[in-house]
Amino acid sequence: MSAAPLPLTPALQQQLRDWLQEDIGRGDLSAAALRPGRCRAHWISKAPGVFCGGPLLDFVFRELDPKASVELLVADGDAVTPGQRLLNLEAEASALVAAERTALNLAMRLSGIATATARLVAELEGSGVRLADTRKTTPGLRVLEKYAVRCGGGVNHRLGLDDAAMLKENHLAWAGGVAAAIAAVRSAAPWPARVIVEAETSDEAQAAIEAGADGVLLDEFSPEALLELVPQLRALTSRPVVLEASGVQPEQLRAYAATGLDLISTSAPVTRSSWLDLSMRFSS
Repeated sequence: MSAAPLPLTPALQQQLRDWLQEDIGRGDLSAAALRPGRCRAHWISKAPGVFCGGPLLDFVFRELDPKASVELLVADGDAVTPGQRLLNLEAEASALVAAERTALNLAMRLSGIATATARLVAELEGSGVRLADTRKTTPGLRVLEKYAVRCGGGVNHRLGLDDAAMLKENHLAWAGGVAAAIAAVRSAAPWPARVIVEAETSDEAQAAIEAGADGVLLDEFSPEALLELVPQLRALTSRPVVLEASGVQPEQLRAYAATGLDLISTSAPVTRSSWLDLSMRFSS
């Protein structure tokens, strides 16, 4: 499954350098056991899943050996099977072993998220409802984890607080209500921004639409309640308003998808996923 490309920005490149340095520290003590010279290696998948992380690998290995060669045999978003060869490597032996753990850790983590996302997206197939992520991400890894969600077929909700305004319970309470909160954000935002209201009651959801919200996040409503509420909210305006459900358990996705929503947001692919087991093997 194709995803939007992952730009290797200067900030991301520096993160990759920092993560390599974190592992290498004062120097790889095991390197003394290696005979000098170039070696070949390859990666295999040890479990079924969806691969993610390929765009990072060339940079990681070339950082330790500028002449390193990384031949990707699968693309990010591709399904992989146990025993499948994923990529071929050629570089100085010391560079291969020093970069191995950092490279594998990133790819295993991101592939696990992509795999978990793909499973949930498959539950929504044919419904027209999209699966969105949340801001529950690992500090420092948000850009990569959200990229992994895209590789699994999901969509990104907000990259950060500057991407859209989401007004939650505390915002609404301290602003003096839904309409006041939306009006305050509209007047103060320094650039065009979507305003989303998290509604815990049908009255809040209705007030959000009437006050001009671009989206309403319906939090912890049952599928039965949404079957009745969603058509009512659609009838309130001719404007396109994104209706979204959160607080949804993965096993309930099909029931929620039948309610006429646009989005279901969940942190599960990031917060509950397991790493996809990958391994590097030296080639003769």
